[in-house]
Formats: sequence, structure tokens, C-alpha cells
Amino acid sequence: MLIYTVKPGDELVQLASDFQVSPEMIIAVNGLPNPFRLLTGQSLIIPTAEPEIPKTEASVNGYLYFLGENGVPIVRETAPFLTSVTPFSYIVKENGGLRTIDDEPIIAAALENQVTPVMCITNFSATVKGQNIANVVLNNEESIQNLLNNIIFTMKYKGYQGLNIDFEYVLPEDRENYNSFLALAADALHREGYFITTAVAPKTGPDQKGLLYEAIDYPVHGMLMDYVILMTYEWGYRFGPPQAISPLNQIKRVLDYAVTVIPREKLYFGFQIYARDWKLPHIQGREAETISCQAALERAVYYDAVIQYDELAESPYYRYQDEEGREHEVWFEDARSAQAKFNAVKEYGLEGISYWVLGYPFPQNWTLLYENFDIVSSITSTI
Repeated sequence: MLIYTVKPGDELVQLASDFQVSPEMIIAVNGLPNPFRLLTGQSLIIPTAEPEIPKTEASVNGYLYFLGENGVPIVRETAPFLTSVTPFSYIVKENGGLRTIDDEPIIAAALENQVTPVMCITNFSATVKGQNIANVVLNNEESIQNLLNNIIFTMKYKGYQGLNIDFEYVLPEDRENYNSFLALAADALHREGYFITTAVAPKTGPDQKGLLYEAIDYPVHGMLMDYVILMTYEWGYRFGPPQAISPLNQIKRVLDYAVTVIPREKLYFGFQIYARDWKLPHIQGREAETISCQAALERAVYYDAVIQYDELAESPYYRYQDEEGREHEVWFEDARSAQAKFNAVKEYGLEGISYWVLGYPFPQNWTLLYENFDIVSSITSTI
């Protein structure tokens, strides 16, 4: 297998002949939206016998916020590539209660397909950062105990096998209380035979400033948790200026720090598998459109865009002009950027990959994931 970058004048039939593979195979592994319109700069996976990519083992988690029956086909489609699936998410109340979600069809589909279901709790919603909820809960012993009781009850009742804690925007002054809560949660979950994980903001050092970072104590998470998911995405924030969503040069700064304080065998590489389309000129606070990588490629074909590639960020992008004459800039993922991320997982010796989020079509990703890794079949506690 190799990754080929389309040059001006390239045509699918000629490329297939040059590499001695069928056009149908190239179409299938790449999910080409229009095989008769290849774009300059587009990356293609060519399914040749050589060179063969060295495989390693990896655990693969996928977050899912398409809930209820809507999430079932997504679980079934991606199950061969997953170790675990994490429906997103139960929101914590100030008294330690939980706002429930329609997750039972997803759990059933996961178990039917030998995928481990993981419960997720958060302190925030799409409109509320959640620092005040975290502050109330983490400073109240009764709320903490209620929360732990509710988590364990829900896991037993629903059939979850592990817990993921995704607390964000925790106030700096609540850092030690958050650490204490993690210790209590780990002890309670392990006593019941469950594993426990956290999702953490992408820090590059112990003293990084900012509401997302200061209360997150990497060494404590590494000591107490079975696994830690690094949320290595969202540099290209939907309300910010256009840029790579998951620039590998920035991710490696996070990894360089993380592996010094968290065991590598506990670390998951966070991989976003969606794209963003920004209108230009960018106006601060105007929301970019979030689309799938497949939709980004289809849009590029429709507007006959030329695909560019940022070698530092290891990320593709392009610009186009819509029917109303407005300029757009789109950053997405392709075979080159996915392979670069998989190479980093191997280079740093990480436990696995966690996708945010399932349900955004990206055929090249799954082809490459299969070529790079033997997927671990189940999750067990490391402590």
C-alpha cells in the first residue's frame, strides 16, 4: 500500500494501470465521490502489495453523540475497527445527579458487535462551560458520594464496562479537589471491577495557563487512571480563525510532555475525523461549518479546488469561491494526514487512538487504521 498525491493531468484509469491495480479497488479504499474528477493535490491510497506498513497493536475508542437508534448503524459500521465506544454524555448535576441520555440502543449494538461500551460523564453542555457545576460538586462531599453512587448504579443497570470522565473548564482553585475526586472514583470503580479513564486538555507543560489547563494534573491522571485520552484537536476551533484542526506539530509538543508524566501504555491519541469550512475574511466569533472529511472532499470536487498541504501541521486544506462570490477556506483530513498521525502513535509508543467523533464519513481513515494496527479486542484495568 502507498499514498499517492494527484498531479495535474492524472486520471484514475491511467493511475490504476501504472500501479497495476483495478480502478474499482482505488475507488473502494478511498471512497472517491467522483472517480472521474481527480483533484490536483488530492491524496489517494493505492492498494499495492508493497510497501507493507509495519503493524502494531492499538486500542481504539470512538466517541459518539448520535444517540438512540440514530447511533446504531454507526456502531455497526465501525465496530470492526473499535475496541470501545463512548456515547456522549451524561451531564453532572450540582447535587451529584446525572442527566440521562438515550444510550441503550448503542450499548446493545456495541455488545452485539463485541465492542466495549464506556459511560461518559461531563460537567458542561454545548452552551455552558461547566466550571460552576464542577466547583459545586467538587466542594461538596455529599454531592460527590451521590455522583459516585449514580455512576455505579447506571453502569450496572445499562451494562457499561468502564467510565470516562471528561471534566473541562475546572477552576484552578479546584485542582486538588478534582484530584481527590479522581482518587475516590478510581477506588470505587476498581472495587466494582470497572476500568476508569479521563479525557484531558492538550497540555505542553505542567504550568500551562488557562481555564482548560490549570486544574488538569497530568501526573495524577497518569497515576490513578487506567487510561488517559489526550484531546489533541480543536486548534482550528469553530469560532476561531481558519487553521488545521489537529496540527501534528502542536500535537507532538503535547506528546513530548505527556509521555514524561503518564505511562505511554496508558495514553490515547485524540484524533478528530471531521472538517471545517470557514468564510473569509474571518470575523472573530463567527462559527465555521463543521462537516465530514468526505463532504469536504465532495465540496472540493464540486468547486474544482486545488488541494494544498501544510507540511508543518501535516494537514490538507483548500480555498474556493461559492455561488455568491464569497471566499471559503476548508481544513480537513486525508490519507497523508491520517498516516502521519498513525506514525506518531507508533513513534511515541502509545496505547491507542480515540476518535472524536464517530458518524463523520472518512473512508481513507478506516482503510489506513486497518493497515497500521491490530485492534485490541477488549479493555482491561491497568491498575
